[in-house]
Amino acid sequence: MAAKSKARTLIVRVLSTARTGYFYTTQRLRLGPKLAMMKYDPVVKQRVLFVESRKTKK
Repeated sequence: MAAKSKARTLIVRVLSTARTGYFYTTQRLRLGPKLAMMKYDPVVKQRVLFVESRKTKK
């Protein structure tokens, strides 16, 4: 049997650098660069940098 191919995109979590714990989830290409974007953080009520975080194992 052939191995199952990997998906082209990943669902990733981008976490606020304001350390509020607020995050967004989004998609990115598997082979693309890590995400970093300016988004609104409602906890501190301003736009802050959100960076892709590593997934936590449960």
